[in-house]
Order: sequence, then C-alpha cells, then structure tokens
Amino acid sequence: MKTSDFNYVLPQEMIAQTPAEPRDSSRLLALHRENGGIEHLNFRDIGRFLNPGDLLVINQTRVIPARIYARKESGGKVELLLLRQEEQLTWRALVGGKGLVTGKKVVINIESGDSSHRKGANPKSGDIGVQVEIIEVLDGAQRLIRFEEPIEPFFSQIGNVPLPPYIHAKLEDPERYQTVYAQEPGSAAAPTAGLHFTNRLLDELKAQGVGIAEVTLHVGLDTFAPVTEENADEHHIHTEWCEITPEAAKKINEAKEAGGRIIAVGTTSVRTLESAAQTGAILPMSGPTSLFILPGYKFQAVGRLITNFHLPKSTLLMLVSAFAEREQILNAYEVAKEEGYRFCSFGDAMIIL
Repeated sequence: MKTSDFNYVLPQEMIAQTPAEPRDSSRLLALHRENGGIEHLNFRDIGRFLNPGDLLVINQTRVIPARIYARKESGGKVELLLLRQEEQLTWRALVGGKGLVTGKKVVINIESGDSSHRKGANPKSGDIGVQVEIIEVLDGAQRLIRFEEPIEPFFSQIGNVPLPPYIHAKLEDPERYQTVYAQEPGSAAAPTAGLHFTNRLLDELKAQGVGIAEVTLHVGLDTFAPVTEENADEHHIHTEWCEITPEAAKKINEAKEAGGRIIAVGTTSVRTLESAAQTGAILPMSGPTSLFILPGYKFQAVGRLITNFHLPKSTLLMLVSAFAEREQILNAYEVAKEEGYRFCSFGDAMIIL
C-alpha cells in the first residue's frame, strides 16, 4: 500500500478557517458504498439516514488547553504542547526552543495575587513560578517533561487551545473547538466529526429512536501528521488512550444483537470500537491503542461512519478508505471540491453508508 495512493490536491482556500454557525448548518455529503452514489444535504438532515434502534457512538473526550508558554533561566521563551499525560506530574510534550535536553529546566509564570507563600513565587509580582524539567529526549521535538506540581489546576490561567496547524484564523470562542458533549479532559485535538452536533439535533435523534453511547479516546497530534514513509504500512501511529465503560459496552452489544446499526461519529470512535472488537465482541476496555486501520482491514464493530474531509496522505484518509473503497473516497473528495465543500477540522461532514 503506497502512501501516494492516498494523495490528492487540496487547495488551501478549501480548508475551513472558522466553524459553521450554527454547528448543524454545515453541509453533509452522503456516500453510498453499495453503488458509489452521492447525495448532498445539510448536517441537520442526518436523521434521514438513521433508523430506530441504531446507535450513535460518540467520543466524549474534551480538549485541554495544552499549549503553554514558559521561559528558560536565560529568559528565552519556550512553547510546550502537551500531548499525553503519562503519570500525575509527567507528560509527553512537543517543545519549541533550543537546547532543551535532559536535565534542563524551564519556568511557567502563573499570575496570582495571593501566591507569595507558594514555592517558586516571585515576592514582588506575586506570580507562581512552576518549574518544568526535561527528563527524557524523545523523537524529534518530543520530550518527556515533569512538573514540580500538578499543572491541571492552572490550565484556565496559562493554557491555550491548540488549534490544528492549518487553521490560521483566531478562534473567538474556544468552546467551538469542543463538542457539545465533551466531558473527559485529555485530548490535544478535538474529535471533529462531533463538532457538527447540537444538543437540539441529538434530542431529535433520540426522539426518533436512535440510541447514543459515549466512549473516550484522547486524541493526540499524530492525527494531523502526514504519512512520510513510501509504504503506508511502515508508518508508526502513536499510542492513544481509550475507554469503553461497561455501560457503553452493554448498549453497543445490545444494539447489535437487536439488529441495530452501529454508527461511529468520527475516526476516533472507529478506532476505539475496533480496538475493543479484536476479540470478536465489544467488551469494556480501558487502555492504550495503536490500531492503524488501512484498506484490507475487516471491520467488526462499525456499520456506518460520520466523518470530516481529511488531509492528503493522512492516517485518517487511509482509515476512511478502508471503510469504503479508496476509489470511492477519492472520487467523493473530488466531487466535494467541485461543490465547494469545506475541508478538515472546521469543515463539512460526510456520512459513509
């Protein structure tokens, strides 16, 4: 499987810079795998493709404000982009700055008027200085870093939402990069297929007899990384943490047994479901997954897929090309371009039937 098989031309102006307002006003391309047929609708019409007894599986992860700015002892600026929490004080992160090798330390200033009693506080300014140590150099700009105290309580003061690198417009409302059902903090990126849902639309689908099950997969920035290896199956996909609770597993298994279809909302829900289905059944699970889905993969859990339009040569494009035929997906993308659909995280959606 060649990486070039998943390449296509994506003009920059087709990459959405701002989210649709309201959320469910985005466009929806419906792709029928049976015959390659294509329909054009609005996302709020998605109920046309769902039946009573079907089950939507949504990823309830919440994006953390993972971009943090720090300073070296010399005063130089450093950017930390938290990717995954390894232990209470230890995180895997991308770091921007020179000379950040094992043993080096940086400081994050946290404004707080009543912090002079805190360790590392500046008595003149009242700022807290939380120290961060580089404890291991990983691939490229990745580092394993350790905070001297838990950093989560300070996220609201120091953190910034890490938008994808292809979005250059300022996001006025950070909540627009969260799904309306986001609950469990831990992602470095949003599960963007879910951004199209409103609470009203979800209520309408429930009234229609469609069930909803929540799973969790904390998304890493590898989701944006293009595959650079010539052979796609040589690409190393980073491990992400996911969970299916006993309650969610029960809903999924019961829906399948009753003949309902499992509709995964986003590629993250697909990877969670398929990771749990490796034994042949959807079991409660909690732990890491590095499942890399390429054409030829036999899906065991997912019957329908709601997703966005993905970057060329990305693992996400490969996954949807496994769910439908690669030629169908690339043809649908060309149709979407001709019809003026918006691509990527803040872009329009497609449902693969």
